[in-house]
Amino acid sequence: MSLRLGRLELSSRVVQSPLAACSDLPFRLIAREHGMGYGFLEMVSAQSLTRDNGKTLRLLRTAPGDRPLGAQLLGGEPEVMAEAARILEDRGFDAVDLNLGCPVKKVVGNGEGAALLADPGRAEKIFAAVRRAVRRVPVTVKMRTGFQDASGDEAVELARRAEAQGLAAVTVHGRTQAQQYAGRADYAAIGKVKRAVAIPVIGNGDVLAPEDARRLFEVSGCDGVMIGRGGLGNPWVYRGLDAALAGEAAPPPPSVAERKAVLLKHLALEVEHCGERLANLNMRRITVWYTAGLPNAKTLRVAVCQAAQTGAVRALIEEFFDRLPAGVPPPTAPLLLAE
Repeated sequence: MSLRLGRLELSSRVVQSPLAACSDLPFRLIAREHGMGYGFLEMVSAQSLTRDNGKTLRLLRTAPGDRPLGAQLLGGEPEVMAEAARILEDRGFDAVDLNLGCPVKKVVGNGEGAALLADPGRAEKIFAAVRRAVRRVPVTVKMRTGFQDASGDEAVELARRAEAQGLAAVTVHGRTQAQQYAGRADYAAIGKVKRAVAIPVIGNGDVLAPEDARRLFEVSGCDGVMIGRGGLGNPWVYRGLDAALAGEAAPPPPSVAERKAVLLKHLALEVEHCGERLANLNMRRITVWYTAGLPNAKTLRVAVCQAAQTGAVRALIEEFFDRLPAGVPPPTAPLLLAE
């Protein structure tokens, strides 16, 4: 079952969200191999992008096969957002997404992210400016259900303005800015947005397993589902979600040997694309993704943090998985405030 975002036809209705410090190129390449149809770079700052900031430009790295690929912008000034969106289009990304959902205090204090939920007039100016600047690829927006109002009315207002300015789709995270990441995502509020506009609405929040995706679709009637931390250390989730949405049986869970092989390949990709030093640092969190909740995971985590080279990290991972019982349950989704 497909999902259309303007001219962009997606083969799956499951979308991987941008995750700061997580959804880098190695993560995406592993996810692509296991069924991710559409995903995002890590979120980029419009101000930094227009100033050719080196760290921001490194976030834009991609590779053959890493398509279709969206890029998400964070900012609060219409003309800066428009210029940054034009840069992203010229670099060949398949869609540009506007962040109206980040609830972090520093971001909101700058008038960016979820702060725009409380300023629909300025948000609409950003929609219009970016839409004028981007001609060839769809522009989408991700928002929360509201700033403090949990009814979903603020998201409805912004979704209507986005549609009026020609945006191709809206993603709604089922929490307010005030909630941050507490409580449960409100799928009914997402449904209110879905009924208010004709463009596709993608639901987001607390989707960690196939049954979560089914409930999101049933309650909200949304057109697609975006997952966040559910994909960390669990690239098999994408085919499971696709099967659930198609009413098919879920594929069998990966074996211990398969989990070990995929984590080791993730390590190899980190070295290839990020270099030895950064890969060694990144594996401190990536190893947690693949092993959260498993027996002796804490011991492994401590050892990986103390390892000086990725060769030692590889040996630690091999030893850890080789000692696991064949029937051990899959790891749990890691705690991460990033959806």
